[in-house]
Amino acid sequence: MEAKRSLWMFGLEADEPSYETRAAAAARLSQRLGVEVQAPRIPPVESLQLREPRIKPPASLAAFCRQDIRDRAYHSYGYDRVDHGVWGDYPNPPDVVAHPRSDAELEAILEWSDEGGFCVVPYGGGSSVVGGVTPPEDVGPVVTVSLDALNRVLEVDSTSRAARIQAGVLGPHLEDQLRPLGFTLRHFPQSFAGSTLGGWIATRAGGHYATNHTHIDDFVESVRMLSPRGWLETRRLPASGAGPDPNRLVIGSEGILGIISEAWMRIQLRPRFRATAAVTFETWDAGWEATRRIAQAKLWPANLRLLDPELARSSAGMGSGSALLIVGFESGELSQRSMVADAVSIAREAGGSVDDAEVRVEDGSERPTGRGGAVGAWREAFIPGASGGSLGGLAGLGVVAGTFETAVTWDRWPDLDAKVRSVTLDALRATCGGGSLNCRFTHVYPDGPAPYYTYVGARPQGLKAADAHNAVKQAASDAILACGGTITHHHAVGRLHRPWYDQERPDLFAQVLRAAKSTLDPGGILNPGVLIEP
Repeated sequence: MEAKRSLWMFGLEADEPSYETRAAAAARLSQRLGVEVQAPRIPPVESLQLREPRIKPPASLAAFCRQDIRDRAYHSYGYDRVDHGVWGDYPNPPDVVAHPRSDAELEAILEWSDEGGFCVVPYGGGSSVVGGVTPPEDVGPVVTVSLDALNRVLEVDSTSRAARIQAGVLGPHLEDQLRPLGFTLRHFPQSFAGSTLGGWIATRAGGHYATNHTHIDDFVESVRMLSPRGWLETRRLPASGAGPDPNRLVIGSEGILGIISEAWMRIQLRPRFRATAAVTFETWDAGWEATRRIAQAKLWPANLRLLDPELARSSAGMGSGSALLIVGFESGELSQRSMVADAVSIAREAGGSVDDAEVRVEDGSERPTGRGGAVGAWREAFIPGASGGSLGGLAGLGVVAGTFETAVTWDRWPDLDAKVRSVTLDALRATCGGGSLNCRFTHVYPDGPAPYYTYVGARPQGLKAADAHNAVKQAASDAILACGGTITHHHAVGRLHRPWYDQERPDLFAQVLRAAKSTLDPGGILNPGVLIEP
């Protein structure tokens, strides 16, 4: 039996911290922020008051459709359930949650919804932080289509190193099915434990690799998607120059064009050779300058994470004022000893300090290298994020805590960082009486970094957490676009980022996207309000 997922944190119900644990965490956070934080009493499922379903599926669909309170509450949100679930806030739940077990059932639920004019929200693991799977308001009945029953690796082509995989498989279950064959997809977004292949493709998810193969785009060989007009399936090819790539129409479409059911994905041998190094810098500026040099040398490390002094102190135990750069290489076939040596040499030339004990190499043993020292300390702080995000330790506290991220060219980066920090801290002071902000690089490119910011503030009395979040998000997002960044590097657009995405994309491209939707979804039932207006 599948373990139940939590209604108020990103992870399993069995892993929910007790009230006592949350109260102790609230006390520590109060001391850190200088503002009192109180852990709320979270309402039990049986006490939730949800709107009655406005439609009922026909008998032919009833076997895979649910309308119970818990299933509807869970599918009311993505990861933003953290903000709402702790208060039992479910004003707009889906009316029906479908769990199709085959292509035929997927076709049947979409056909019924299209004929009835019901809004359809495709749902993977529910890790969206931008309202991408939250039912829209004022659209009438909503049918959420969960892909959780379509969760198998169907076929493996070991010669081409590719696998045909159903879209609803969660990250760990996907790896469990590839592992006995000696393969891995090696795509590990921070939401890995609770997100799905279909969700990764639909949102252009960023994964494990900090350089080179950073997004799911790089792993998609072909894709299969069901629209109200029928199936769209692309040809399996290693590459093609035949016009615009049809895969790119599906990748990043966020459920507005169809429901992704499966894909052929490029896989690889499981890593056997690894190398890791931890480099410290006296200043944040020196750290990112070294990171730029390594990225532009095109060594393509799998890990190139730079932590600012605040994050390095809190998650890796570094001294005050020191930034930390974590460099890692891996391969299924070749030693990474020379690669890490070259990266360390560049970092030292840029002013970095590297203890010999913080350079670790494993040649073919398959043992991990990032388990001790500063890297290990950071990993222990970060890995709980696989089930709880980087904010996992704040689950159930009801605080104003969130993240935002972007990508920007190196020439614009210093100005963006300064302005984003300034306006975000100002917004936290105005809404929460103060707060904290830290930054790390999740991905790095030769022409620019992808910085990821995390903010925390106390929930102000008399103000909804969502309103405080919106104030912080508005300030940060306005600054990001004004400084030449993208509104999202890997969190997708959803509903939350729509106002800034509308500014970022070319107007003619928006018209092209509307034309594609009108062809594939003429009734406009699929995820209205995401990417383009309903």
